[in-house]
Amino acid sequence: MKKLESREDIEHLVNSFYAKVVKDETISFFFNDVAKVDWDKHLPKMYSFWESILFGQMTYKGNPMGVHFPINEIQAMEQKHFDRWLELWRTTIEENFVGENADMAIYKSENIAKLMAFKMELARRL
Repeated sequence: MKKLESREDIEHLVNSFYAKVVKDETISFFFNDVAKVDWDKHLPKMYSFWESILFGQMTYKGNPMGVHFPINEIQAMEQKHFDRWLELWRTTIEENFVGENADMAIYKSENIAKLMAFKMELARRL
C-alpha cells in the first residue's frame, strides 16, 4: 500500500471518495440534488483544500463553513450525514493509503466533521 505524499495522491483520494459519495444513499442527495455540485469546479477546490490541510501548501482559497450554511438551510445536515461522510472518507483512505499523512487525513476529517456538525446544528437553532 502507498503512502499519501503528493498532490497526485490527494487527487486520487478525492476522486475515489467522491465516486462513492455521488452513489451513496445517505448523502448523495446533498451533492446531486441540493447543491447541484459542478464537479469540474468542486474537485480542484477539494484537491487544494486537502493539500493545504495535509502538506501546508496554502493553495486553498475559500470558506468551507460559508459554503455549507446555505445548503444546511435548504436541507439540514445532521449528525448521521457527517458520520456517513466520515465513514466513506476513512474507508477510501484505508483502501488506498497508509502512513502518517493517511492517519492525519482521517484525524483532520474527524475534527472538521465535528466542528461543521456543531455549527450546522447551532445555525438551525438560531
